[in-house]
Amino acid sequence: MLVVEDSVRMAAVTRRGLEEEGFAVDVAANGTDGLWMAVEYNYDVVVLECMLPDLDGFEVCRRLRAAGRWSPVLMLTARGTVADRVSGLNAGADDYLVKPFAFTELVARMQALLRRGAPARPITLQCGDLLLDPVTRTASRGGQQLDLTAKEFAVLELFMRRPGEVLSRTRILEHVWDAMFDPASNIVDQYVGYLRRKIDKPFGRHDLQTVRGAGYRLDASHGKPCT
Repeated sequence: MLVVEDSVRMAAVTRRGLEEEGFAVDVAANGTDGLWMAVEYNYDVVVLECMLPDLDGFEVCRRLRAAGRWSPVLMLTARGTVADRVSGLNAGADDYLVKPFAFTELVARMQALLRRGAPARPITLQCGDLLLDPVTRTASRGGQQLDLTAKEFAVLELFMRRPGEVLSRTRILEHVWDAMFDPASNIVDQYVGYLRRKIDKPFGRHDLQTVRGAGYRLDASHGKPCT
């Protein structure tokens, strides 16, 4: 397996502990080397620190998936906000562990990933003529590329993973923003408005619907169903 960690002490402790558990371990000290090694060699698991000095862990994971390498990735970070966890998972990580952690938990999570094996490439999400690729971070409608910000993409991805389901403002907040974000804020309404101007209005559609008193939903009743 591969450990990508810029802290010399942390890398040494992790490597020694994993080797004592019977794992063969390679170590990379930065994102560039870690990405090269993970692309060149087929590791059973990649343990990836988020905060690296050159390419951060999110970017390493995105490039790894874009290169067609599907080794399970366990991301490590000192930041445990919902937004960070979502960023890691959206980048293609399979699991997320917040520092400081018990070494026994690290081993248990790695063993769970090993039992699961390398995942298949995530399927592109589709709802009618609306397409979204979580790995390449691209979206299109009717073959026309959509220019979305990172937050807009995250909101749209949530809707496309829950087609036809009414999503409350709180649920959207917790998925895309920090769970501690002010629930009285109208930021969700603002971003739904931004999305409507990009995915609906130019195409004469009204798929992103308001459900009064409940939230929003992406209408999946027409055309090809969401998959």
